[in-house]
Amino acid sequence: MNGEVRKRPGGSGTGRKGEAIDTEGGRQTGASAGQRVYDLEKRFVAFACLAIEVVDSLIHTRSGNHVAAQLVRSGTSPAANYAEAQSAESRKDFIHKLKIVLKELRETRVWLLVIRRRTLSEGTDCVAKAIRECQELIAIIQASVTTAEANARKPRK
Repeated sequence: MNGEVRKRPGGSGTGRKGEAIDTEGGRQTGASAGQRVYDLEKRFVAFACLAIEVVDSLIHTRSGNHVAAQLVRSGTSPAANYAEAQSAESRKDFIHKLKIVLKELRETRVWLLVIRRRTLSEGTDCVAKAIRECQELIAIIQASVTTAEANARKPRK
């Protein structure tokens, strides 16, 4: 099953707007290169791996090592925190855990911008890719928090 495109339950094998869903942790193996993966947990795992790739490309200086330590923490934690949010005990707990994901993503974005500005990485392509993905994930989670908060204010039927 690893690396193959599988169908959504009751679906046609594609995600929104005809996008393929893969089964290999966010990698685009079964899907064509231009297609997106909409399983957020897989996307967060792929982002954590990308953050690690950026860390491994950092120069070995005092500042490079400091930023590497910070980025490896903030860049990998959104995946675990998102998984934890999926098991939230209440709507309030869910919103709180999503806000932690958002906080970690914003911190990661700052570290990535520092890396780009100071040219601390030898792999500028992976840094640019990580910044783009981080910004997209921030937008997705911010929208989720806004929606969850709006739903929490609605009276229950």
